[in-house]
Amino acid sequence: MKIVAVVFSLIRKVISVAMILAICVPLLFVAYKGSQPMQVSQTPSGMTYWQFIADRIDAAKEVKPSRCGWGMFLSLVALGPLYSVVYTDIGIHPDGFLASVTAPDSDIPKGVENASWDQVPRIWWNVVEQLSWTMLGKANPGCRFRPVANLWYRT
Repeated sequence: MKIVAVVFSLIRKVISVAMILAICVPLLFVAYKGSQPMQVSQTPSGMTYWQFIADRIDAAKEVKPSRCGWGMFLSLVALGPLYSVVYTDIGIHPDGFLASVTAPDSDIPKGVENASWDQVPRIWWNVVEQLSWTMLGKANPGCRFRPVANLWYRT
């Protein structure tokens, strides 16, 4: 009986470590990529994702009524994770089921068909940046954020 308890204890520890890694590794990846210059061509040269988000938060504070600005952030938070995964899958599998039931969108990555598993996180992050730019950086007649400030020099 003691050996069964040891085996279950070992399995529990392995699962615990795997769960911690499953949470920490993606968070570290996002923290690292968010600190790198954005790949969206319309952003000021050298601007990181975190600088972009800080600028957009400042812009949302200036919009009257401010609920419009915060609504844009809420939609990014609510829809961004789903769209980024779906668009990444459509870019990698353009002949797949999701591609056949999804409307064309300029944020869907091009030229990444049949990417290997190790390229998927980079593709996904590029989609996150592009979606964020589309929702918060582009001129939107319904919610008039000011243009993105050139904050690349901030640390």
